[in-house]
Amino acid sequence: MTTDVAKPPSPAVEPVRVQRSMISRVLGRPEVGALVAAVAIFVFFFVIAEPFRTTAALATVLYQSSTIGIVAVGVALLMIGGEFDLSTGVAVTTTALASSMISYQLSLNAWVGVVLSLAVSLGIGFVNGYLRMRTGIPSFLVTLSTFFVLAGLNLGVTKLITGTVATSNPSELDGFASAKAVFASEIPLGFMTVNISVLWWLVFTLVATWILLRTRTGNWIFAVGGNADSARAVGVPVRATKIGLFMGVGFTTWFFGQHQLFQLSVVQSGTGVGNEFIYIIAAVVGGCLLTGGYGSAIGSALGAFIFGMTTQGIVYAGWDPNWFRAFLGAMLLLAVLVNLYVKNYASTRK
Repeated sequence: MTTDVAKPPSPAVEPVRVQRSMISRVLGRPEVGALVAAVAIFVFFFVIAEPFRTTAALATVLYQSSTIGIVAVGVALLMIGGEFDLSTGVAVTTTALASSMISYQLSLNAWVGVVLSLAVSLGIGFVNGYLRMRTGIPSFLVTLSTFFVLAGLNLGVTKLITGTVATSNPSELDGFASAKAVFASEIPLGFMTVNISVLWWLVFTLVATWILLRTRTGNWIFAVGGNADSARAVGVPVRATKIGLFMGVGFTTWFFGQHQLFQLSVVQSGTGVGNEFIYIIAAVVGGCLLTGGYGSAIGSALGAFIFGMTTQGIVYAGWDPNWFRAFLGAMLLLAVLVNLYVKNYASTRK
């Protein structure tokens, strides 16, 4: 007669967590390539262009960067979510025209136009997002259609109402001065004076970074950009998230449109065409992948800063500014290659 001795249960084997090295974690950040490029370009123009070394030049560079970076923040979040918006350039002009003409033609307080133009801009973003999710048509085609619609409306409606292709000057309206203080005032910092758009650009970048890295919404954005079907399977509201991202782009185009209005007082209805590519390039240079699911708001800010430095640096160096477009194309291609290399290298390195 034999008895079986019960063996004690074997302890559960815990999965081994692979500890990534510091270099791997740093290289895994989307904005690393843009940061290196920004430092290199800054040093380059600092050495060869004497006017570039002044605080006045730095203020100009920051302002130029903010005019790209404000919208690029919203575009970056949208691209991380896996979508594009080709209507941003003309949408900026649409919101500025709407704000100016509503207030001026109806003799209203300037803030009425500001608020109603926000509704217009958010409505454009909602329509883009709704059509994208409802029809399944790629956002490239949906927003390209919106681009042509808005470009035609900007010219046609402005000509119909004002008789010209530009708005009337609303600077005498009530509320114009206070709105200008919010959207386009100058702030003395002691050692230099910067436009308030620079501060708003930094605020938007920080808020977007917080959303991406510290909130559930940020997790949703990365999830829908990486794989929308998988995200939907685990309960992520894909439709609401993507529509919200399009409306977020609408908010940034509205804000920059108001800056243009209160900075210049008069808006030309044909402006903005082509700027949508600059916003996208700034986001891509900053580390956003065209396939979605990867990128950062800080990277888009660095991409905009690179644009600002290059735009002004070429002028300060006395070069022919016609070469700027060639630089944009080369920089876009190089940024895509570097970002893919760094991402693949970081993912394989321990």
